[in-house]
Amino acid sequence: MRLLLGLLLACAILPAQAADPRAGRRLAGARCAVCHGNDGIAVQPDAPNLAGQNPAYLAAQLAAFRSGARQQEQMSLMARELTDAQIADLAAWYAAIEVTATVPGR
Repeated sequence: MRLLLGLLLACAILPAQAADPRAGRRLAGARCAVCHGNDGIAVQPDAPNLAGQNPAYLAAQLAAFRSGARQQEQMSLMARELTDAQIADLAAWYAAIEVTATVPGR
């Protein structure tokens, strides 16, 4: 229930921020690229790909890590000090990366 409330709150607040993908790119390069890659394609086997994700989803997850509603040792530490604006910028950056998929057998 606490996680759901945190996600709903993040969805209600964070999308209203004027997100700057360029600022998100700079922040991602400094904080996120080691695990999630420079292009949002994970380089660590236990890290998810972030490229092309929905910005509201990304913002909600980062807000949940920041608040403690969602727990994962590394992400909880990384998100703890993020501001709402930084979360919106990161979400905008990763959402702006275009991803293509190839369906097997075609």
